[in-house]
Amino acid sequence: MPLPPTADVLIAADCWKAEAEAESIVQNAIATAATFVTLPAEATELAVMLTDDASIRDLNREWRGQDKPTNVLSFPAAPLPGNTTQDGVPLMLGDIAIAYETTRREAETDAKPFPHHLSHLAVHGFLHLLGYDHIEDSEAEVMEELERRILAKLGIADPYLANDQVT
Repeated sequence: MPLPPTADVLIAADCWKAEAEAESIVQNAIATAATFVTLPAEATELAVMLTDDASIRDLNREWRGQDKPTNVLSFPAAPLPGNTTQDGVPLMLGDIAIAYETTRREAETDAKPFPHHLSHLAVHGFLHLLGYDHIEDSEAEVMEELERRILAKLGIADPYLANDQVT
């Protein structure tokens, strides 16, 4: 069984200092998610930037044309010189950015523990790096079901249930 990819976590905003366990939460979520998917054998690492709403808003505007903050963004690695194997497979899976204020606000609004929501966003971003998407309903069903299974393994309730459906 191949080792999970290394998740290098960069805390890029001071607001994350309030969450001492954030780095280990993200690494554990990604390591768990990696056991549910087939990874390119050569791709051994990814980067996760824990940032703030202002920075993620800039990224969202630049890369998606949406001038607003969001909870998580994923940037799959492109096959570039120095980041590929001989057969053109990227060595780096890509980058994930997670915004603190939006993550905190969503967790509070949905009455979810912050570590659970952070785990979900890390898993969600990781799956995007592997090509999973949720634009089409059929794609969303596949991605959400995989997220549910991964999060269940982490002991986290189904994030797609409405608050009044949680038992």
